[in-house]
Amino acid sequence: MTAGRITCERRSGVALVTLDRPAKLNAVTPEMSVQLARTLGELDADGDVRCIVLTGAGERAFCVGSDIRELDGYDTPWAFRNRGDYGDAVRALRTPVVAAVGGYAFGGGLELALACDIRLAATSATFAAPEIKLGWIGGSGMAAQLAHSIGASNAALMLLTGDPVDAGQALAWGLVSQVVPDGQLIDTAVELAGRIAARAPIAAQTAKANLRAAHSMPLDQAIQYERDLQTVCFATRDAAEGRSAFAERREPRFEGH
Repeated sequence: MTAGRITCERRSGVALVTLDRPAKLNAVTPEMSVQLARTLGELDADGDVRCIVLTGAGERAFCVGSDIRELDGYDTPWAFRNRGDYGDAVRALRTPVVAAVGGYAFGGGLELALACDIRLAATSATFAAPEIKLGWIGGSGMAAQLAHSIGASNAALMLLTGDPVDAGQALAWGLVSQVVPDGQLIDTAVELAGRIAARAPIAAQTAKANLRAAHSMPLDQAIQYERDLQTVCFATRDAAEGRSAFAERREPRFEGH
């Protein structure tokens, strides 16, 4: 499977999406980028999929970004600038996404993990923005996403040195939410995704939209936007079901309406 592919497995409201090119550390080719965008778009439009787990095949890497050997294949710098971007495909999703990171998350692979809503790391995971060692910088939100996740100084340390940080340091900085043993990574991520999938899907998607908007809005606007989104959620049948379930002391049955 040196050419690589994207695989998808569904598990009761959860979709496990895998970058499947382990022989090349899951480096993404243009064809894989197209496949990933198509797969994620189909899942996002499927009401039965309420959370997505994104991971990489094999034990060595989550993803090391774009296949560098493919980068000279663009006819012009403008064509390179306008290429399909796999990070954009993840950021465009309404559905919550959990990154399950084992091994290397370097370059575009780090950007891909940063585009997810929640990141879990195996003890083997290492994270790096190594582009500066090759003479360029990241181009899919690396600086903005790192600064939001770990603060300006830590982001600068990673961006200006290109050196990797291990899973423990990533946890201390807030780059990931949890570190788990390597053999438990996928099960832990799928279990977490299952808990998210059990929540009201409109509320989960709205919470995600609200959180992302909070990064870019002034406080007063962010609070008003949150209140408007709350009103939208409150008017759904799922919210009425939640109130009924609370009053009747039972588990709610959310349907996405």
